[in-house]
Amino acid sequence: MPVDDLDAERAHLAASRNDLARMRRKVESLDSSTAGNWVSAEILDATLAQRLEQLADDPDVPLFFGRIDRTDAVGGESFHIGRRHISDSAGDPMVVDWRAPVSVPFYRASRTEPMGLARRRRYGFSHGELTAFEDESLTEVGAGAGQEHSAILEAEIERPRVGPMRDIVATIQPEQDVLVRADLSQTIVVQGAPGTGKTAVGLHRAAYLLYAHRDQLTRRGVLIIGPNASFLRYIRDVLPALGEVEAKQSTIAELVSTNGAVRAEEPAPVATLKGDVRMAELLHRAVWSHVGSPEEALVVPRGSRRWRVPSSEAREALEGLRANDLRYAAARALLPRALAHRVLVQMERSGDSPDDRVHDAVARAKPVKDYAAALWPDLKPARVLFRLFTDAAWLAEVADGLLSETEQASLLWEKPPRSAGTARWSLADLVLLDEIADLLERTPSVAHIVADEAQDLSAMMLRALGRRSTTGSLTILGDLAQATTPWASSSWASALKHLGKPDGHVEQLTRGFRVPADVIAYAARLLPRIAPDLEPPIAVRRTRGDLTFTSSSVVEALGAALERPGSVGLIVPDAALAAARAELTEAGLAFAEIGVMADEETEFDAHLDLVPASLAKGLEFDHVVVSDPVGIVAGEPTRDTGLRRLYVCLTRAVTSLVVHHADLPGGLPEELGGVPERVGAKVGA
Repeated sequence: MPVDDLDAERAHLAASRNDLARMRRKVESLDSSTAGNWVSAEILDATLAQRLEQLADDPDVPLFFGRIDRTDAVGGESFHIGRRHISDSAGDPMVVDWRAPVSVPFYRASRTEPMGLARRRRYGFSHGELTAFEDESLTEVGAGAGQEHSAILEAEIERPRVGPMRDIVATIQPEQDVLVRADLSQTIVVQGAPGTGKTAVGLHRAAYLLYAHRDQLTRRGVLIIGPNASFLRYIRDVLPALGEVEAKQSTIAELVSTNGAVRAEEPAPVATLKGDVRMAELLHRAVWSHVGSPEEALVVPRGSRRWRVPSSEAREALEGLRANDLRYAAARALLPRALAHRVLVQMERSGDSPDDRVHDAVARAKPVKDYAAALWPDLKPARVLFRLFTDAAWLAEVADGLLSETEQASLLWEKPPRSAGTARWSLADLVLLDEIADLLERTPSVAHIVADEAQDLSAMMLRALGRRSTTGSLTILGDLAQATTPWASSSWASALKHLGKPDGHVEQLTRGFRVPADVIAYAARLLPRIAPDLEPPIAVRRTRGDLTFTSSSVVEALGAALERPGSVGLIVPDAALAAARAELTEAGLAFAEIGVMADEETEFDAHLDLVPASLAKGLEFDHVVVSDPVGIVAGEPTRDTGLRRLYVCLTRAVTSLVVHHADLPGGLPEELGGVPERVGAKVGA
């Protein structure tokens, strides 16, 4: 590449960094004391603090990663593409935000459809310093046209990683970009095989929507849902690196924690039943069964008169509220006014002219309030569920024709707690409490939800997400082949139905950019058993990766990986966690244990991570050692879920995978078909 061109690009980088610092100084100079009142001052302070966070500059992170040279502008206009917009003192762009419309051709242009580009340039960086670039002509043909393959792009994908997940803004592929920029109103399911970047697509979609619909999404909220706290800590830096700090991150357990925390576990069959969509109808019946039927007239003394509302009219008022499809609590609050209206009608017929104040007074009168409360009692979610799990007769009444006697019996507590307040709820229970809470009062809706590893959510969990997006949309990320819960979704069509978005669009990503070809091909041997209807993933990287099999000790299996740059993950069956911990400690190896770190901020900063198989989903490491595949399978309730768990564990590697097993032939699940015979796959002693 021409030296003068490289020098010019370095000069542009330095100038851009200076302009970013100038933009930050300008924000720092603003003074909230000029606000009209203290409320405005606090809002302004918060806005300025957020803006400063968005303008933060990490010298190790490139300000731009690409450039496009256009043919459809006078003088061949060029734009540098980066993570955030940077302008010079005159307001002209030095770096264009990757989310801006002008940046779209950088990701989607091709020689068959150049989209107005003459050239696309990619940059290579090392510790924030620009070291190289490569050009791709989109208009020329033949020798001068450049190569379709990008060495810089491949190097960025394969760059060793230690620490939390990083953004893929420099490596987004055309099919990913289409999903990232899909319309806000559209609910999308991304069925993505391992290594296809579905998690990154979801996070970048959140960043794009916050950019394109700033006011709407800031006002109504964006929610990121992950499978567990470790996963959320793993992805925590992606959105801030893209300049977005407004999205809230949560697990399902945290999302439904309004009614308590998870304090109990239960057998898988019981949890599966509690996650069944039939529970929604059961809870609906349970809540509304509390509404009574008037048997006596309402008598309201007022002054010297006594006004009487017959039970038939009271019944009409009650049934009218039920017919309006209101939430239980909202309808309950309106019942006194509906009864008071019947009293006012009688007053008018007698010649009086009652106004709104009289209406309010009658509705607040003790006889009216007591009569309404007796017909429509106040309910609390915990008390409703407590009664369902302790009152066999009532459960049988509301579950009639819905649950079998055996299923009803499994829901009843063997040793009931003294009260709803002392109950120890499971995660499935909290989801049911959340459903009841929504039956009582409508759950607020946010503008957009991104839910990752959604294949593991039960129907009732999906309903919990759906009611939080009744006026918004969702991006659902997952892989049915990686479903490892007994209550997992059977199809994305059924999942969309439970979400209340039956018209959602399902997009399947099969081109894998992370997992090496030999590794994904080996793991895909499980697909005919665990997901026969899914297309097998296709590895598009030129490097096939290292696939090794060994029956030596865990420490010896780790040996080669620990000598290489990048992160190393040792994935073991949950039951073998203590033994692996002891073996690593005895060998003097420094490691972090995923899920139990004392310092959560450094959970993923170690060179070696010890990972229980149950927490491996969604994580990635440069080098992975999967220990005891048979034990991983055996650690799950069923063989199919065990094989899916193993599929997850085998597909966490970016560069190399070591399968550590007992002596063959019994050391590998039969579905894997033994050790590959391809030359290049290594078999250890």
